[in-house]
Amino acid sequence: MLPPSSVLPTVTCIGLIFLASLATAAKKPNILIAISDDQSFPHASAYGCKWVNTPGFDQVAHQGILFSNAYTPNAKCSPSRACILTGRNSWQLEEAANHVFFFQDKFITFFEALDKNTHYAVGVTGKGLSPVMLTPNRRPTGKRWDKHKLKHRLPAISPLDYAANFEHFLNEKPQDQPFCFWYGSTEPHRKYQYQIGLEKGGKKLADIDQVPAYWPDNETVRTDMLDYAFEVEHFDSHLLRMLELLKTRGELDNTIIIVTSDNGMPFPRGKGTQYKLSNHLPLAIMWPNGIQSPGRTVTDYVSFIDLAPTLLELAGVTDPQATGMQPIQGQSLNPIFKSNQSGRIIKDRNHVLLGQERHDVGRPHDAGYPIRSIIIEGMLYIHNFKPDRWPYCNPETGYLNCDGSPTKTEVLNLRRNGHDLSFWQRCFGKRGAEELYDLRKDPDCLHNLLNNPEYASRAKQMKDRLFNALKKQNDPRMSGKGDIFDQYRYGRSDTSNTPNKYSNFYNRFIRGEATPMPTWVNPSDYEKSPVKESSH
Repeated sequence: MLPPSSVLPTVTCIGLIFLASLATAAKKPNILIAISDDQSFPHASAYGCKWVNTPGFDQVAHQGILFSNAYTPNAKCSPSRACILTGRNSWQLEEAANHVFFFQDKFITFFEALDKNTHYAVGVTGKGLSPVMLTPNRRPTGKRWDKHKLKHRLPAISPLDYAANFEHFLNEKPQDQPFCFWYGSTEPHRKYQYQIGLEKGGKKLADIDQVPAYWPDNETVRTDMLDYAFEVEHFDSHLLRMLELLKTRGELDNTIIIVTSDNGMPFPRGKGTQYKLSNHLPLAIMWPNGIQSPGRTVTDYVSFIDLAPTLLELAGVTDPQATGMQPIQGQSLNPIFKSNQSGRIIKDRNHVLLGQERHDVGRPHDAGYPIRSIIIEGMLYIHNFKPDRWPYCNPETGYLNCDGSPTKTEVLNLRRNGHDLSFWQRCFGKRGAEELYDLRKDPDCLHNLLNNPEYASRAKQMKDRLFNALKKQNDPRMSGKGDIFDQYRYGRSDTSNTPNKYSNFYNRFIRGEATPMPTWVNPSDYEKSPVKESSH
């Protein structure tokens, strides 16, 4: 018996809604990864930072999840990005633990896996996995989209119109095809246009509520910080345009948007170390169709290696053998997406592992500065394997693992002029073999608790937990084979034995050979007389 005619429209409507919901559920989510270059936590206004204005990041946080404990395993651009793309810690990536490396073909990225195993369109504008050497025609973050340039730009800002290039990508791909796109800004990487934050950004020195205690609090340093803020805001302005573009196209609700940075700010004791401003990074994730209870702040400890398994799972790529990727170490964030709670969601997410090897080549024989660290519930334990080495590279070659900057110059000159050694010691001095800090009480990491007998057992517990985890992950440092990281050539090519122009820089420079000079430090950074080898 047929239902009354008056019911038919209702039944038909319900059926259509049901079919539409099935279609929506079957549709794979788009993915947009927006990654700035050298931005520390908490430098986004969603975190309450008053001197950096980030409406794009804030929108993602308010309509998604704001993470307060997100970390990169390695605070340098190319190894950090390799961790994102492979889901593996840098000590599990052989040469890719270093900065400027040859990226072996066996370490397939999730972009390559999506391109090969799914219907996803993949692309990148700006800085992808860089600086690295690759086999010919390899695209670890997809096809490049860099055609569109800014009509008006400032000298220290990239000429790329990132948002226009994203729009070009969307216009060219098939309209029914899901996408995975990497927006890699080169801001706020140095160099900066000095005083641009004051002159063009409408900022004031008094906007900064606190200068880290390991830098002098003066006009030069505050100006440098505001210049950094100006470039963070440039990155964010393109993100805001991309969000509006997705909204206009009706794609915003079904797009997973991840906003973060690769490593900390390019200042002394920032990137290239393992303190407050190095590995701790901003992270906000938005996905209206998939994240429950948006507007939450989550305190779970999250590592960059968690992003690859998250995105592969949500894209429906669940067979590890099908991807061809090496075994992934990270854990999916999808349970956090499905939760409706704030604060700590998963009890076991109470720690992260950090490490580094060779970043830049300012030591004899291109040696690195190997570190492994663990953060557990706000306590940071650091193990320096070679404390006899200079942590930021040798003084006579300009402390090459710290970018040249007005702040760096201020710190160096205070020591040279005999006015204050303390800032130099905190930023550039040698360190002990072990360090322990309570980040909740001492976020600037000024008081090494290893010197306090009351913390001896805590340090041992953290070291044991760190080393046991690293052994399970086959870290060469745990089996006495850690020197292999120093033996990898700086930026070697798999197709040529020609060394990178900066290879063996220290030894050639000391011998007085004609050597290309690194462009990322200032000539005044080079120490003209020996520096006393003190440690703290």
